[in-house]
Amino acid sequence: MHLVTLDDIRAAADRVRTSVVRTPLLPAPSADPERPLWLKPESLQPIGAFKIRGAFSAIARLDERTRARGVVAYSSGNHAQAVAYAARAYGVPAHIVMPDVTPRVKVDRTREYGAEVVLVPIGERESAAYNIVAERGAVLVPPFDHPDVIAGQGTIGLEIAADLPDVALVLVPVSGGGLASGIGTAVRALCPNAAVVGVEPELAADARASLRAGERVDWPVERRARTIADGLRSQPSELTFAHLRAVLDDIVTVSEDEIRRAMVELAHSARLVAEPSGAVGLAAYHRYAAELPAGPTVVVISGGNVDPALLRAVLDAPDPADRQ
Repeated sequence: MHLVTLDDIRAAADRVRTSVVRTPLLPAPSADPERPLWLKPESLQPIGAFKIRGAFSAIARLDERTRARGVVAYSSGNHAQAVAYAARAYGVPAHIVMPDVTPRVKVDRTREYGAEVVLVPIGERESAAYNIVAERGAVLVPPFDHPDVIAGQGTIGLEIAADLPDVALVLVPVSGGGLASGIGTAVRALCPNAAVVGVEPELAADARASLRAGERVDWPVERRARTIADGLRSQPSELTFAHLRAVLDDIVTVSEDEIRRAMVELAHSARLVAEPSGAVGLAAYHRYAAELPAGPTVVVISGGNVDPALLRAVLDAPDPADRQ
């Protein structure tokens, strides 16, 4: 199995350079001088999430005749928007399969980019996408299970290494594993002394269980769907799991209340809107302060496409810690 290399990620950076935002590292307040904190706000991308990098990387690699047949994606939202946005930039059709429980804001934005959206039960999204590929002769752009997608997400790691060469710890959300695979590959190569740690919700911790077992562990989709972090409900593929085993030091988990508190902190202290999936890294920074490596720390804020009603509910709710 071919694992993505630093050269692959650098090539992807050349492909996406004019299409994505080179997001800054934002210094964040930290009460612990031994663990200075920076935020990598991928929520500032044009589609509000890191997925734009992998989508452009993969679609740019297609030859013109293949690309003209159109592209297909299945996604809970952010990859859907990314593929729709990139397809519009290339002037090709996009057909996007989304779970029928996807936040409305993500569905609406995907349609706004010109894609044809098909809503299906969450367990049927992959099979529905493959049916469209067969019917229309279009090309599937997977959300994480493809080297070009992984390499595109890895461009975040290039930027972290360039902006903070002495980084000691990078905290990355984990779902299907493409983001952590790409970032981990780049950071491992350029900052070999840094630790790269994945973060999952406790209610969708299949990747952590897999890493502990040394093989992929299946969690039924209904079990993974319990978490508020709708972007972290997928499971690693064979390809991404091979990367995760090679480049991650560990995967840690956070609770639903910890995710909500991190969203509130990002909104009030950093002036950043983060969806639940994008806030898990900050939640882990606080929960595992005594266990994770000290030194300069980067938290990847993977996206900010949160349903407005959910954001209001999270910001208006009493702090769960006050109820204990």
